[in-house]
Amino acid sequence: MSVQVKVTDNSRDFLRVLNDVLSPGLEAVGLQAEKYAKQLCPVDTGRLRNSITHAVDEPEKAVYIGTNVEYAAYVEFGTVKMAERPYLKPAATEHGDEYKRIIEKYMRGT
Repeated sequence: MSVQVKVTDNSRDFLRVLNDVLSPGLEAVGLQAEKYAKQLCPVDTGRLRNSITHAVDEPEKAVYIGTNVEYAAYVEFGTVKMAERPYLKPAATEHGDEYKRIIEKYMRGT
């Protein structure tokens, strides 16, 4: 009696499908994180809050939130004359369970 075993490598298909569902999940996480950052952002003229955005880095499988306003870091981290008023870091770090649920939802296809 002989036994034959056939092994099929589906890793490329798996990675393609993973990327197909992960990218929209990361986009959803980015939108939510951006919303939280805008809610936390102190407002004077609204320029800083309106500049907050997100970007999905597909090769890194990551999403980033941030702003290109030159004084953003001073608000986030403070200066010798001004207390810190974090808005980006809390938006990114204080909602991890929610972001995990969002990714899981996309991974399940629901």
